Amino acid sequence: MAGVTFPGEGAGPTLRCIPCRLVGPAPRGEMFIIRGYYRAMIEIFTGDITTLEVDAIVNAANSSLLGGGGVDGAIHRAAGPLLKQFCQTLDGCRTGEAKISPGFELPARRVIHTVGPVWEGSGHYEAALLKACYRNSFEIALHNDVHSIAFPAISTGVYGYPKQPAAEIAILGMLAYQDRFDRIIACCFSATDAGLYRQVLAEQG
Repeated sequence: MAGVTFPGEGAGPTLRCIPCRLVGPAPRGEMFIIRGYYRAMIEIFTGDITTLEVDAIVNAANSSLLGGGGVDGAIHRAAGPLLKQFCQTLDGCRTGEAKISPGFELPARRVIHTVGPVWEGSGHYEAALLKACYRNSFEIALHNDVHSIAFPAISTGVYGYPKQPAAEIAILGMLAYQDRFDRIIACCFSATDAGLYRQVLAEQG
């Protein structure tokens, strides 16, 4: 599993970083948009992922898929009880894999559930598993007519994955798939996290 890589990793397109103002306020947050020369716009959003009107949001789920704390709990609360009922039919999810459900009461049409690795010091394939979370989320999105997608910072909460390497994996994954989506959003919990994502984007560009 240590050899897991993203399609085209290491050979991404040149990007122009353009901080900009949206027409009207962003929903409970702020956007920083990175315009690529391909179709996708990689956006950094600081705020509540459950408010985003996109085709799919990604849930940093636990293996039961039945809700928990952090982003997982927030998504389940916003989607309503039908999300948990639907997830009971999915038979859980293994680390690095992804499954999809309707969004129910969310603005997003779909929820893609992925289970990130618990950080144990980098010796247990954590990087490969986190890469797999992004890759499998993108792939399941492509198979379900998803053109706009938003990600939280997978595994960086109670799972303890260090934020810098997690951001690097997230950004590389987004760049690898940017030509296959209309919008890709990195949803950050804080301005500090958003700043880290901007820095990584600038370095990768």
